[in-house]
Parts: sequence; structure tokens; C-alpha cells
Amino acid sequence: MAAEPVDGERGSAVVDFVLVSVLVVVLLLAVLQVAVYVHVRNVVTASAQEGARYAANADVPADAATGRALEAVARATTAGTAEGLVCTAAEEVDDTGLALVSVRCSGAVPTLLAGLGDLLPLDVTGRAVEEAA
Repeated sequence: MAAEPVDGERGSAVVDFVLVSVLVVVLLLAVLQVAVYVHVRNVVTASAQEGARYAANADVPADAATGRALEAVARATTAGTAEGLVCTAAEEVDDTGLALVSVRCSGAVPTLLAGLGDLLPLDVTGRAVEEAA
């Protein structure tokens, strides 16, 4: 014969479930946010590199790199993510004397919870060796 639970413990399983489920949901959202951040950072890095390679071609101005990079971000993620980025392009010379096209994109990664705002900053740079004309 099973023992009857004491009346003081009645409903404690429901409270335990609620407390544990809140922690599990918060942990799940944190893992998903890390995955979103890493994905967007990789996409923006690859897009900056693509823009730099495009502008490094002969007879292409360096300013064309920013538009190319933002288009690549918009194709791979969303237009809103691309609008939240600021990309700049410049020609520079490295220590060995090579002419480079550098594309720098900065902004913030969107958060899963809209109320958190722009907590995850992003700043990446892509470079390519400029072709001779």
C-alpha cells in the first residue's frame, strides 16, 4: 500500500517543473543566440572579403566594395541585418608594399529577444590584394 503524500508537499512538483523549465528555456535561448552571432559574424566576414576581392579587380573603384558587401549580407541573412551595418572601403599599402583594398563592416548582431537591443557588437575587416591596371 502506497503512502499518501503529506498535505504540505502537495503541488510541489508543479513548482519544481516551472522553476526548472524557466532555466532550460533561458539556456536554450542563450545557445541559440550564440549560434546566431557566430553565423552572422561569419557571413559578414565572408561578405567583406567578397567586396574587397571585387574592388581589387582592375578598373573597379574601391567604393564599389561596400555595396557588394552589403548585397552579399542581405542575400545570406536579411535586408534588416544589412541595413544595420556600416561598411567602409579604403585602399591601403601593407608593410611589404602590396596595394590592398580593405573593407570594414561594423554594426550589431540582432538579438533573439527584441527588448535587448544592440548588445552584440560586430566589427570585421576583409582585405584583398589590388590588381595592377
